[in-house]
Amino acid sequence: MKIFVKNNTLLFDDFKFKCSIGKYGTTSKKVEGDKKTPKGIYSIGPVYFRKDKISKLLTSLELISIKKNMGWCNDVKSKFYNKIIDTRKKLQCEKLYKKISNYDILIPIHYNTKKIKKGKGSAIFLHLTNDYRSTLGCVAVKKKDMLVLLKLIRKNTKIKII
Repeated sequence: MKIFVKNNTLLFDDFKFKCSIGKYGTTSKKVEGDKKTPKGIYSIGPVYFRKDKISKLLTSLELISIKKNMGWCNDVKSKFYNKIIDTRKKLQCEKLYKKISNYDILIPIHYNTKKIKKGKGSAIFLHLTNDYRSTLGCVAVKKKDMLVLLKLIRKNTKIKII
């Protein structure tokens, strides 16, 4: 099964959720920092979550607890570009442990992760939103909708961004 994202709607099976995407829409020519969501079909990663804020998640996906020193490297000069890193390495990154709740639950979208091309875009996630404000390129849904999705999606679920 596939998750479909078109404009500000996320569809999965019989479920339809409002979502937010990149500030400047979608693109098939994603570059780092363009505030666009990459078009295409992608696999998804494990669920990262804040153990101190989320008590129990019902999902068949692998669960990884977010630690205070976790980040996702977006430094185009680094050999760790578009990979999870320890923020103590002093590399430019998207910190996963935040005061705001957007990253209390997140799933990496496997965009530019196999044969990584520096500058093509990094840290594309399915994460939470409180207000549907546009993202820097991620797809974001309300917590209640994410909890429903987590029950339904499987490791082999793909996400198609149109």
